[in-house]
Amino acid sequence: MYDMNHLKKLGTLGKNAEQAMKAFQQLDQAALADGAIPKKYKELIAIAVALTTQCPYCLEIHKKHAIDAGATQEELSEVTFVAAVLRAGAAVVHGTHLMNN
Repeated sequence: MYDMNHLKKLGTLGKNAEQAMKAFQQLDQAALADGAIPKKYKELIAIAVALTTQCPYCLEIHKKHAIDAGATQEELSEVTFVAAVLRAGAAVVHGTHLMNN
């Protein structure tokens, strides 16, 4: 199912829902623009989220943007483990819902 060529269909999707697509694109640009949080850090955050949601499209896109913004292989490695800890931590904490007082 995963194929980067599917992204070529975003134009068709946008034509079929033009107002929503434009709003989404504006939000995407605004949220990831350099600001109080530098762009590189925002891209690393996006990678961490993509790792936890397991979106291969987001991983590929945001990896490129992160590298373009100056991210190193070491930073990409560290963000991988930040995401892993958060995902594992969530499972552990949700395990408390299984416990009787």
